[in-house]
Amino acid sequence: MQTREIGGKPRRACPSCGFVHFVEPKVGVGAWVEDEAQRVLLVKRGFQPEKGKWSLPAGYLDRGDDPIAHAQLEVLEETGLEVRVQALIDVIRNPPEQGGASIFILYRAHVVAGELQAGDDAVAARFFALHELPELAFESTRRVIEHIRSRESR
Repeated sequence: MQTREIGGKPRRACPSCGFVHFVEPKVGVGAWVEDEAQRVLLVKRGFQPEKGKWSLPAGYLDRGDDPIAHAQLEVLEETGLEVRVQALIDVIRNPPEQGGASIFILYRAHVVAGELQAGDDAVAARFFALHELPELAFESTRRVIEHIRSRESR
């Protein structure tokens, strides 16, 4: 294997057979969950990247994972709440310097059961009014919140 430019990027390729190794992006999936008062559910991160800051309940997809089922599982593991996905909100490209997922799939979901309690890699979980948010972990989370704020203020 040697590195050569393919498609405008340096890639590892086999000079004898032509095989090109494409690095798979990290894909994250998460959920936008609101309570009856239209407060958004956030979790305080227990690990890097952005340890100690707040984010939407989310996690990485593994090969073969169903994105909707995995978003629901992440909410359950991190918050104790069982949710059902209602709709796709957006697919977001994150800048490489942010760390974490390079592609993030965000769904809107609603609570169907459970009791709010932090778990898995979250050290806290709670609902926040959009005008009283804590320090957020990721630029993509800030962009999504601004997008939803502007849409709902119309």
